This record gives sequence, C-alpha cells and structure tokens, in this order.
Amino acid sequence: MAETRAADLNHRKLWLALGWLLVGTVIYLSLTPRLPPEALRFFSADKLGHLSAYAILMAWFCQLFWHMNERLKLGVAFAAMGIALEFVQGLLGYRYFDYADMLANVLGVVAGWMLIKTRFRYSLSWLDRYISAIGVR
Repeated sequence: MAETRAADLNHRKLWLALGWLLVGTVIYLSLTPRLPPEALRFFSADKLGHLSAYAILMAWFCQLFWHMNERLKLGVAFAAMGIALEFVQGLLGYRYFDYADMLANVLGVVAGWMLIKTRFRYSLSWLDRYISAIGVR
C-alpha cells in the first residue's frame, strides 16, 4: 500500500480540528473538578485512561505530521503537556498531583509513537478516502 501523506488527505483540516478537540478534551478532563460518570469513561482504570488518552493524541497527530522532526516535537509537546497538567492538578484544591499519572501520560506518548509504526498509521487515510467516496466535502 502506498503511503498516504498528510498533504494527500482531502479532509486534513477536519482531522486537525478533531485532533485539537481531542487535546481540549484531555485538558478539560485533566482539570475539571467533576469527571463524567463511570459509564461515559472509556476506561475505568485511571492509569490506563491516562495512557490511552496520550497514545490516541500522539497516534492521531502522527498521521497528520509525517516528518520525523515534526513527530519528535509532537512527542515532546504532549509529554510536556501531560507533566504540566499534573503539576497544575497539584495546585488545585479538588485534584491531586500524581507521579504515576505523569508516567502513564509519557508512556502513552511512547505507545502512540509505536502504534503509528503499525497499520494503524493508515486509519485516517482510510477514513478520509471513505468520506470522500460517499461524497462528503
């Protein structure tokens, strides 16, 4: 299968917007005093939730930025975001600072980087082609 680069995506702006929505969601969930009910959470285990959120962010944006330099910057930025949000939580009266959450966030970035080495790297490309085929503009 030929590699589909981010520039080849017909709906790149949509994927970027959804990616930034994911970033905003992670920030909101990290700082909100009240988390959604358990039924609305993707994973009930806290650390798995942290790891998954950052893996999804990293894998999503790696599909939009193909150059290694860009991906390295993304990884550093997401890891820094995960660490910084933990420090902010420590300053809030209703959340708490946790080194294990920090580690889970950083490991999530690494997992997302590794995930993009699999066939998952084509997921936005497949979805983009499907949306184009059904006539969504």
